[in-house]
Amino acid sequence: MTAIRHLMVLAFVAVLGLAACAPVYRNHGFIPAPEDLSQVVVGQTTVDELQGLIGRPSAQGLLTGSGWYYVGSRWRHYGALEPREISREVVAVSFAPDGVVTNVERFGLERGRVVTLSRRVTDGSVTEISLIGQLLGNLGNFQAADIVD
Repeated sequence: MTAIRHLMVLAFVAVLGLAACAPVYRNHGFIPAPEDLSQVVVGQTTVDELQGLIGRPSAQGLLTGSGWYYVGSRWRHYGALEPREISREVVAVSFAPDGVVTNVERFGLERGRVVTLSRRVTDGSVTEISLIGQLLGNLGNFQAADIVD
């Protein structure tokens, strides 16, 4: 009878130990639902309307008003192992200078590579001058007063 009791205690401890190693998932960030994003009309929705439709972003573009970025990720914690990111999604919304939405894109992360999940574009979203264009544009903008003290 004692052997059966010891076996039952050992089985209970083993089940309890295995249950403690169950993975724990944590979500970070915010991604608007596809139903909410479908309400955004490219070429018509403004920045003020967008805030009411899908909320404020977690990040904005470097240029004032250039874009809003919603970033969400899911992490898996398993026992004593280091947490691992199992999915990441980015929603990028670009604006024209007058504040109208010009582009809505969804990106995912698969095997360490950025993958475009969906894209709605009216025209090119890059309206800034490139780095080389900025450097070459400054070549003729020197004056003698800049060189001689």
